[in-house]
Amino acid sequence: MLTVKDVLSLEIMGSARVRSGKGVVNERCVQWISVIEMPVENFVRKNEFVLSTAIGCGDDTDTLKQFVQDIIDSNASALVLALGRHVFSIPKEVLQLAERQNFIIIELPWEVRFANVIHDVMQQLNGLHYKELEQSERTQQQLLKLILQGAELNQIARFVQENVECPVVITDHAGKIKGKSQHAHPAIKEWKDPLTSGKIVLANTSLFSNDPMFQKIKKVEMAETTLLQLPIMKPPRDVQGYLYALLPAKTSVETFLTQERVNVLEHAVTTAALWFSKENAIEDTEMRLRSDFILELATGEFSSGNHAKSRAKSLGMNLNVPYIGIVGFPENLRALFQKRNEDVNSYDHWHENMIHYIEEEIEFAVQSLNREVMVSSQEGHIIIFLETRADKKGENVNDLLDLIERRLRHLLPEVAISWGIGNYHEGLNGFRKSYENAKVALEIGRRQKGRGRRVMYEDTRIDRLLLSLADNADIKEIVESTIKPLIEYDGQGSMDLIETFISYNRNHGNVSQTARCLNLHRQSLLYRLRKIESLTGLSLIDPDNLFLLDLSIKIWNIGNAEKRKVLE
Repeated sequence: MLTVKDVLSLEIMGSARVRSGKGVVNERCVQWISVIEMPVENFVRKNEFVLSTAIGCGDDTDTLKQFVQDIIDSNASALVLALGRHVFSIPKEVLQLAERQNFIIIELPWEVRFANVIHDVMQQLNGLHYKELEQSERTQQQLLKLILQGAELNQIARFVQENVECPVVITDHAGKIKGKSQHAHPAIKEWKDPLTSGKIVLANTSLFSNDPMFQKIKKVEMAETTLLQLPIMKPPRDVQGYLYALLPAKTSVETFLTQERVNVLEHAVTTAALWFSKENAIEDTEMRLRSDFILELATGEFSSGNHAKSRAKSLGMNLNVPYIGIVGFPENLRALFQKRNEDVNSYDHWHENMIHYIEEEIEFAVQSLNREVMVSSQEGHIIIFLETRADKKGENVNDLLDLIERRLRHLLPEVAISWGIGNYHEGLNGFRKSYENAKVALEIGRRQKGRGRRVMYEDTRIDRLLLSLADNADIKEIVESTIKPLIEYDGQGSMDLIETFISYNRNHGNVSQTARCLNLHRQSLLYRLRKIESLTGLSLIDPDNLFLLDLSIKIWNIGNAEKRKVLE
């Protein structure tokens, strides 16, 4: 860093005389040099070494004072006034003004040419910039070498500490430590996420305000520790993590953040971003391999048990324990997307992220159960194989689903998930059978019980029987001819005869109890029952007729439930 003192030591400045601010010449940084005359306006930059003849001020002390004040307000490093033509001496009032504000004013004889001063100062600045560039490139190469050698974030943090002279911590976006420098620090030993436990303010300093990297730095106050926080980004604007520099005690941001340290921190953030990207790519690849393997188990694509077990071992999975298949379906993601009006490229991208998020929550939830679990997804469905015990499979599944739903209610309270739970089947082919069981249970549950319910395959025997009957052409013809008059009559909207019969049959033909359930007068119910008999030609006191009507309505209901739910 070039200071005003360094400039004054140049041969060209041998005849210069410091008239104010002598105590800060070694502190004021010089980044630029220029010649300026009235008016100043916004033509002077921060840390600029300003040369002037003060033309236009002449003997007007007030005008010269205002000119000097404008230079001070621009945060210039110093003002050099050439005396001998327009200003012959600097008034005492101007020097007092500068002294009060610790601003440096330097006298320079008229004979010294500004062009020579600018040439010599620029040589110094260019030399420093060249050295900084060389050092910056060396730092960048060393950090990239660490990445290529497969270094962990701990090694990167130690390298940064050696170059910025303070402890360094690297975290993920949630504040969890992923790497730290070698030397212990009280704040590291009892680390708490600064994003939630610290006070974050913009790091305010007089240095390098034009540096884009510096604009990203924030200061975090935590107990007795001050940290500088730099975001670790990935395209386009996502935060992968943070780099924290823990400032030494009683060290200000202004003192700590030299250009050299800013350069090191900038390269460290870029290197950490590469590390995160590499780790994410590895995790994504492993996740895809695991997901593909689980789908192959579910579809029964493995012909050899040894092959499957070999693949499972390479992916860190255990096929030597019993598993039960579970299939979930998030029902209202599209409605939630439209409600939130998410700023993403497409619903498909958002939907994929949400499914992945739900998978992660399932992985977290199952950790507390001390059970093996395999999770994947296909076409918007969540596929789970959960380790179970033959005598307590229902208990295990419900424990898991309870945990999942508790987590999701807290994090995604508006998401409703329907679940189908398969039976346990032995052997490698048992994965496919259990998965298919779960799919059937899921679809029956969505049709018959509504969305957001859990249904076990073993509880769907009657529904599966009815579904198989509904697919038979002869049965369809009988069902349609039996209840078609009721459907057409109900379609006119005068009264719901089908629901009336269902309630009547559920109450075992008890007219009074049925009337109370339907909130009808007894005579109104009797009229409806006679209407059912007249439309169908069936007697409600004939057990065979009653059975035929009841079975026909149940088969019609299960075959048309999905269509009715879409209309709803």
